[in-house]
Amino acid sequence: MSTHTVSSSAHTSRTSVQIVSGLFGAVFLLVGILGFIPGITTDLDTMMFAGHHSQAALLGIFQVSVLHNIVHLLFGLVGLLGLRSRGLARTYLIVGGIVYAVLWIYGLVVPMESMGNFVPLNTADNWLHFVLSVAMVTTGIVFGRKAHTAPRK
Repeated sequence: MSTHTVSSSAHTSRTSVQIVSGLFGAVFLLVGILGFIPGITTDLDTMMFAGHHSQAALLGIFQVSVLHNIVHLLFGLVGLLGLRSRGLARTYLIVGGIVYAVLWIYGLVVPMESMGNFVPLNTADNWLHFVLSVAMVTTGIVFGRKAHTAPRK
């Protein structure tokens, strides 16, 4: 009987950028789910598919709609996929951060009561998008440079 030792370090570790991607993904997924839960989202009965007329607000602060929640769910799933690949994780963080920068600018430019505010966005959403943009691009660049690894659990 022979013992065969296989190095599993390549299969049992993830890079820092993959872990960060997974964390962002998990948070976005959670936010997308919470956006549909009464009590956590106020005025849920006014939620519309899209448009600024939705008065539903996650935590009573961030204006949401069905479309807004679906976008969070999709962003969450892609972030979790980043756990599988360093390149995907880095791309998710940088491109996702750029998308949030565009949303931030869009939210500043488009009047909140206009038909153009179809997501919908309010002031709290706009500034959260700014913070997310900076955090995602920064972590994508910083952690995406080197393949720092952390043990898988």
